[in-house]
Amino acid sequence: MRVAIAVFDGRISPVFDVARRLVLVDIENGHEVRRTEQVVEETDLGPRVSRVVGLGANVLICGAISRPLEAMLFSAGVEVLPQACGPWENVLRAFLSGQLTEQAFMMPGCCGQRRRFRGGQYGAGPAFRM
Repeated sequence: MRVAIAVFDGRISPVFDVARRLVLVDIENGHEVRRTEQVVEETDLGPRVSRVVGLGANVLICGAISRPLEAMLFSAGVEVLPQACGPWENVLRAFLSGQLTEQAFMMPGCCGQRRRFRGGQYGAGPAFRM
């Protein structure tokens, strides 16, 4: 599995639509095996989705994300875990340990629920599946 994490200044980037840096983490058997960084210069939705898919990401962890961009990523087979916040390495550890749903890793104002795109509709629910 390859996880893409939108980062800015050591933290989860607040808005994925304009994030310029991704940390890509390859995970095998629940453990990190490789880490790389990529610059994302694409600003239009289609090219941005193509870039994420082209990098081989199966999961995207990010802060806020527009609904159209989230829907396009979902349609391309990328699971989006939005509304994350905090130092990105702490968020990664929470993801690996199944604790990303904890309030400490959610953007302020999320009221304990994450927005989730589910095949054409939005809802709140568990923030991740492994």
